[in-house]
Amino acid sequence: MSYPSMAVEPQPDAPRPDQRARVADLYPRLAAQLRRIVATNLRAPDWLYEEACQTAWEALLRHSDQVRQGSELSWLSTPATRSALRALRRERAYARVDFGIDHIGAGGQTKLAAATPRPAPDQACELRERIASVSRLPDRAQRILLLHGFGYDYAEIAQATGCSPRTVTRQITRARRRLSIAATPED
Repeated sequence: MSYPSMAVEPQPDAPRPDQRARVADLYPRLAAQLRRIVATNLRAPDWLYEEACQTAWEALLRHSDQVRQGSELSWLSTPATRSALRALRRERAYARVDFGIDHIGAGGQTKLAAATPRPAPDQACELRERIASVSRLPDRAQRILLLHGFGYDYAEIAQATGCSPRTVTRQITRARRRLSIAATPED
């Protein structure tokens, strides 16, 4: 009886040892500078800077063979800043939707939005109807609209759903059109 080989095959996207060594050499020298660059570019909570910088270092691990030696810091600052912006957009969208938070400032301080009065019964009924009209959209349109509502841009939605950016644009346009038709009162 033969047993399968226990040798671990390297993952196709896994960084090679030379890439790991290069990044391990760069990290102590550039980590603090990268964090300062991202913090200078954005006003956000401290945890967001760390997350964005780690995302950039992971990207460097995957693409270090494409980055010229000596230009690593400028290369790292681009994905770190973009990652921070995406996370900040998502965080602000979640805060507004989930907790009624109006603003997330530097250091993570938040300001609560002014308390909104409960809607009148007829307004509450209209809001329920609008939510129900979203649930009548096709599944793909619902998914794309939800991601858009959470602050993802069209390219990120396309990547997450496997659609082209043009399809995402069309789906959002059609969903908005269907929702506006459903919202118009019938005479």
